[in-house]
Amino acid sequence: MQPRPLSGMRVIELAHIMAGPLCGMMLADMGADVIKVEKIDGGDDSRRMVPPKVDGESAAFLMMNRNKRGVALDLKSEKGKEILTELLEHADCVIENFRHDTMQRLGLSFENLKAINPGLIYVEISGYGRTGPYRERAGFDLVAQGASGLMSITGPGRENAPVKVGAPVTDITAGILAAMGAAAAYSGKQKTGLGTRVDTSLFEAGIIHTYWQSAIALATGDSPEALGSAHPLNAPYQAFPTADGYINIGAANQRNWLRLLDVIQAPGLNDDPRFRTNANRMAHLDELVDVLNGYFRKKTSDRWLDELDKAGVPAGPILSIGEMLGHPQALARDMIVETEHERLGAIKGLGMAVKFHGAESIDSRPPPVHGQHSTAVLLELGYSDSQIQELYATGVIHTV
Repeated sequence: MQPRPLSGMRVIELAHIMAGPLCGMMLADMGADVIKVEKIDGGDDSRRMVPPKVDGESAAFLMMNRNKRGVALDLKSEKGKEILTELLEHADCVIENFRHDTMQRLGLSFENLKAINPGLIYVEISGYGRTGPYRERAGFDLVAQGASGLMSITGPGRENAPVKVGAPVTDITAGILAAMGAAAAYSGKQKTGLGTRVDTSLFEAGIIHTYWQSAIALATGDSPEALGSAHPLNAPYQAFPTADGYINIGAANQRNWLRLLDVIQAPGLNDDPRFRTNANRMAHLDELVDVLNGYFRKKTSDRWLDELDKAGVPAGPILSIGEMLGHPQALARDMIVETEHERLGAIKGLGMAVKFHGAESIDSRPPPVHGQHSTAVLLELGYSDSQIQELYATGVIHTV
């Protein structure tokens, strides 16, 4: 078995809530040794994002911090900053999603750290990026979804209130982009020995979800509007009501359109000039949906999905989160994983969505208790037991 692709990479995570911690968790899942540095007073803010709790621990924190070691430091103290600097001096990568001037005020800007560790990869996740007129503005998923155009293309349409994507999609995507950038920079470091800055934002993470709509706007000068579950370029490609619920139909090309007509036993619809080609169907989308609704309401969701699957028409159920978590395909793909927590025993979380076949399996580490690995990490830096006890007694570190 080959080692995990990022085995040997040392990452210091100075991040909280979601985008930065997701980046750190992805790097950890790929084999990196990720040390999460939390503030003394309560740690990562997601520890207080409750309810729900799991026996006193925040479910939100538990979800985002698997496979990391946890250190709690007082970064307002000189000794705390000194310990952090030592960690960064021996690291391959640091992740931060603070406000724009926080690292500079700590004396830990990229320029300062590069002087002591030229190989350091400096990953920054912010609301709008570290350049441009909005560089100093704070970032939140809701705000980024609005500014990136996502909310204008989400929901039932113009006559309704703006709707955000249900998941914090800009936070999640920014974390994925940052992990991709960190992994790419680490590959470059293997060739040159040098680190670099990796800069991404929630704003840009939202923008890249608008590829199709931006293609339309750039080509026509018109901004696409929200279409509910429909597609801006292909039809039929949306949710349809059945006798007992809804299903998604993805008959997005001519071959699947004709297959769909066979399944619903309506071959004559292809002779209707409104529906003969994809361009025709898009021009008469409302009429197409009205016609197809009448067919799909005749049978149950399961019956339609069985018939569509046999005919090779892309289609699927619309599951609740609970149904998805119990779905046999999600389980077969290890998308629900279990770890043994220090206090809670067995806990479940979402697994890694990228599989490395032939790589050694990773023994998943549970999310750390606040300050759980402070002592172990300081011992690795060369601190003695007595020095660690003094740091704890003076409030520079928290440990358990």
